[in-house]
Amino acid sequence: MTQQQTALEHLQVIRSLMEKAHIYRAISAPAALVGGVLATALSGWTIWATAVSESTRLSPELFLGLWIALLVLCSVINVILLSREASRRDQPLVSNDMKLALRTLSPALGAGGIMGICFAFYWGNQTLAALSWIICYALALLSTHSFSPRSIKRLGRAFLLLGLTLFVVWSANPSARVYPYEEAIAAVCMGLTFGLLHILYAVAVMIRKPQPPTSFE
Repeated sequence: MTQQQTALEHLQVIRSLMEKAHIYRAISAPAALVGGVLATALSGWTIWATAVSESTRLSPELFLGLWIALLVLCSVINVILLSREASRRDQPLVSNDMKLALRTLSPALGAGGIMGICFAFYWGNQTLAALSWIICYALALLSTHSFSPRSIKRLGRAFLLLGLTLFVVWSANPSARVYPYEEAIAAVCMGLTFGLLHILYAVAVMIRKPQPPTSFE
């Protein structure tokens, strides 16, 4: 395959993704709502457990386990929704569109995942883990700018702005960096972003009138 043919194929895939953007946005809204509610609940429970007594505090290992379990659950829900839509349209789930999207998202998501696990497991710092997840998730969303709907781009910008703000505030406050209840600060960061922002995104998509697919020139 020549370079010209390869470039044309990539353009066709991007065009297909842009044409389906409104469908994917509608599918992602229920998953975002469920994930946002669960993330908010987990964050609230973590803060409550931290405030009750020293014995109920979450260890870095438990912190990682709970949030990874939540990630797996939300991923399964999203795959089920995408699979149903693909079946309805008589298309394969792992299409060229899906492969392009995964290739685009994987670098930032993979880097953030590894950094967060290392910060929590080896450094014992849940706040740095949470902030790395938030910022890299934002970068992953923004990396899809060539074919994603505007709502996804706005969600990515909101994650990036809030994540960097939280990082600056946390870094500039020495008492926060040595706070004995590290997981409570991490829970606040996760609740504000993966919880609240996802809920706001889902509600905004659900109440907004469907838009025609973006054209591709």
